[in-house]
Amino acid sequence: MTRVILVCAIGAITVSVVSCSRTRGETITQDELVRRTQEIVDAVATGDRRPFEKYFAADSMIFDEKGRSMDKKAFVEDQSPLPAGYSGSIKLVKSQSRILGDTAVLSCDLDETETIFGQELKARYHETDTWVRRNGEWQIVAEQVLRYYEDPAPGKPDLKRYADYVGTYELAPGTTLTVFAEDEDLFSQRINRTKDHLIPEAPDIFFRKSVEGRRLFRRDRRGRVDAMIDRRNNEDIVWRKTK
Repeated sequence: MTRVILVCAIGAITVSVVSCSRTRGETITQDELVRRTQEIVDAVATGDRRPFEKYFAADSMIFDEKGRSMDKKAFVEDQSPLPAGYSGSIKLVKSQSRILGDTAVLSCDLDETETIFGQELKARYHETDTWVRRNGEWQIVAEQVLRYYEDPAPGKPDLKRYADYVGTYELAPGTTLTVFAEDEDLFSQRINRTKDHLIPEAPDIFFRKSVEGRRLFRRDRRGRVDAMIDRRNNEDIVWRKTK
């Protein structure tokens, strides 16, 4: 009798575990996370909202590369097909994941190629998605996308203007910077620091390799350079030319 009771108990536990497993659903793999994410980004160009509806949870939080914060409703409504003459594709690369119980985090780079009336543009992003399993279904509850900085295309140097830029610039008393030319290159340097190569982008506008922002030389009403502007994230630090 005791043996029968034990067998019945084991059977009941087994049925309970199987039932619970079915309710929770299967675990997820990195390959499946990548497949689903690729399905989502493939829908961007066509404006197909179905993958967004399917894979984003109702209470999801989305933070995009433009600095916007959206809920699912706003994010889905933001999806629309590219205009006529435009086409594009996005490919997932360098994927990594952490899968712990009912939570999975996928981190990956997105390589985007966009063609606008025959002209090709490229951009790179980094995306991190947090997936959660609820009632047996895996969905994204949080997404953050960042865009990698890329240097602009260099312009043609106008060597005749370099003499206008050369000189000493002051940020505050005792804090100065020198601009000087070496052959066909322009540099800026602060005391006890390495020199920065100023790469021309357009007349009076320069950038530094792998540094976000611009160096602009400001001219007064008579056309003389009176300041160098260090523009960072659309905010300016002004170095006034002293000599």
